[in-house]
Formats: sequence, structure tokens, C-alpha cells
Amino acid sequence: MSDEISNEDQQSATQHEKARRVREMFASIAARYDLINHLLSGNIDKRWRGVVAKTLYKDLPSAGGRILDVACGTGDLSLTLTGSGDAQVVGIDFCRPMLDIAASKSSKRGSEVLFIEGDALSLPFRDRSFDGATIAFGLRNLASADLGLRELLRVLKPGGKVAVLEFSKPKWAIFRGLFKVYFTKLLALVGGVISGSRRAYQYLPDSVSLFPNQKELSSMMKKAGFEEISYQNLTGGIAALHVGRRPR
Repeated sequence: MSDEISNEDQQSATQHEKARRVREMFASIAARYDLINHLLSGNIDKRWRGVVAKTLYKDLPSAGGRILDVACGTGDLSLTLTGSGDAQVVGIDFCRPMLDIAASKSSKRGSEVLFIEGDALSLPFRDRSFDGATIAFGLRNLASADLGLRELLRVLKPGGKVAVLEFSKPKWAIFRGLFKVYFTKLLALVGGVISGSRRAYQYLPDSVSLFPNQKELSSMMKKAGFEEISYQNLTGGIAALHVGRRPR
């Protein structure tokens, strides 16, 4: 029993340390995060967010419903969601500087997104609170992707839909090669220079390379308890949108 407790404590400490490092990293680049994202993606990320919003709104109640945007960062997806329909949108993130920027952007646009500081692995919401949920480019940053998926399932109402947007594995070999060069060389260099934190933009390609591919993420979602799981590749598989539903 003592060994079992020790292992659990060690795992918890490891998760806490990863969360601390990721939080500090994002805090250090928050001020220029949006500029770098839009510059390095050629604004493709804007189209991806539109696909997420369209996908979630297909099955929301006619009255609008509630959507939770986990790991919302500077709020771009939250604002896209609230601008695409009449759902009540709640954004949550554990990095305060990111949330401050999100709140400022929301205020300037006259949006009514509620931004909350909180932990994706222990969401401060009751079971079955939301009609839809999403996490965009955040699941791989969690100390435990499996626990993050289970938390998303917990807060969804029966039949509620989750949308997981993540960088993934391009379908074509030549595209994978170009993508790898771009991610490991150009992105780290340009992102590091603009943000002042090369470490942060070296972390990004490392985190993407270690993250499960499209089929593996589908299996993780099934193991977490989701059903009706599907995915679509975006921009040749640079990113993929996985969708699942909490059993009715």
C-alpha cells in the first residue's frame, strides 16, 4: 500500500510540475501570442476555428445552450463561438495573463463571454452543465490528456458534443516532411525572436511530435467514455478536428 501511495504521489507531483512549467511558459509569451499565431499560420487558424463553431452549433438546443471552451488562452475560439450563434460561452484557462487579454478583447467587441481562471483537470463546474465543449490546441499541454478528456465528458449533458482541435499528422509523406521542417526550424526561430522566448517555440514542435495521431486520439476519446467519435483532417492533416458525444 505504501508503494502504491508513493507512486500516486509521484505522479501527482510530476503533473503539477508540468502544469507549472506550461503555465509560466504561456505567461511569458502572452503579450505577443496572437500576433505570432496569426503570422505563422497565415490566418489559417481563423478558418479552423470557424469549422469548430459550425460543428458545435449543429446540435445545440434551439434556445442556444451553453458551450465551454477549455484552455481558451487569449479567447479567439471563445469569441468565434459567441459570434457564430446565441449560445452562452464560458472560457476557462489556467494562465491569468492569457485570460486578461481574452477579457480585454471580449470587452472591446462587446461580447458576453465569461472567462474563468481554472484547471482543465479539475473543472469548477457541476456534472452535466454544458450542451457543448471544446478544447483547441490545449489537450497536448495538459499534464494528463486522459484526465482532461474525462473532465470534458463529466461536464457535458447526455448527448452533448465535444470538439477537440489539435495539430496532427499530415496525410501525405512529402507534406509531413515540409511540415516537420517548418515546425522545428522556421517556427522555433521566428516565434522565438518575436516572443523573446525561443524555449516556448521549441516546446511546441516537441509537444506536437509526442501527441497521438488521429486514430490514437479517437481511441483515447472512446476510452474516456465518448461515443459517435469521428474526425476530419484540416489543411491536409496539419490539424484535425475530433468530435465525440456523451452517451445519451
